[in-house]
Amino acid sequence: MIKCIDDVITYAKQRGPKTLAVACAQDDDVLKAVETARQSQIAEAILVGDAAQIAEKAKLVGVDLANYQIIDIKDMAEAALKAVELVSSGQADMLMKGLVDTAIILKAVLNKEIGLRTGNPLSHIALFDVPKYHKMFVLTDAAMNIAPDLETKKQIIENALLVTRALDIEMPKVGVLCAKEKVNPKMPATEDAAGLVKLNQTGQLANCLVGGPFALDNAISKEAAKLKKIDHPAAGDCDILLCPDIEAGNIFYKALSFLTDARNAGAIVGAKAPIVLTSRADSDDVKLNSIALAVLMAAK
Repeated sequence: MIKCIDDVITYAKQRGPKTLAVACAQDDDVLKAVETARQSQIAEAILVGDAAQIAEKAKLVGVDLANYQIIDIKDMAEAALKAVELVSSGQADMLMKGLVDTAIILKAVLNKEIGLRTGNPLSHIALFDVPKYHKMFVLTDAAMNIAPDLETKKQIIENALLVTRALDIEMPKVGVLCAKEKVNPKMPATEDAAGLVKLNQTGQLANCLVGGPFALDNAISKEAAKLKKIDHPAAGDCDILLCPDIEAGNIFYKALSFLTDARNAGAIVGAKAPIVLTSRADSDDVKLNSIALAVLMAAK
């Protein structure tokens, strides 16, 4: 059973290795992460980008390129599109962002001819392993959808279910986060929460158990939920926490990342394959964890 971030690494070794297509791979941090994943027997990689710059960066961080296939494309947009094509054609299992603007790689992902689009919008998930919580949880959406409406929130939850499925969670519990635990017409997020619960009850949002509106304490603390007289199976035991908007999600994500001892992994979901999109601020641990999580998703 996958209970912690270390288990994510262990199971990724068992279910991998899978192949990454790295878009614009001429980035020393990304090359280090990919090499660590290769040495850990989690993932192989096809490096797409400026071959001369890739060689320069690889030498700088001590990566032996003899272990990699390199596709020399200097133009960033063309390199991103080629990396996406490798995934859509089945030559690679996952996509990873290198030294390229997020907008460029996402445009390639959404390309109508060779892209990875599905019926759902793309969304960001972060898997957190927090010492004070009794299990890992998925936080969404901290980076992609600015002010999602009810239908988009439903689709964001469906995207997050791809992650919990990869973690072997059969019936994940979803907490819809708001500032209060009661529906208030002046607080649209609480009305969305009630709407999501209804969609879940009528089977339109399936394969999970949705509760809300929950204030954060009700979602993660059974004691707090009991004090507020909230009697719902998801209260205090959530596997997925859905934030009301990008501000709440981003602040929550960064607070956990920088102010606690939490470990985490992140990905973009909602495409036909997982997308590893890390930032320079992410630690080496987060980058490796993110690749490992993508491997688990690709293995399902």
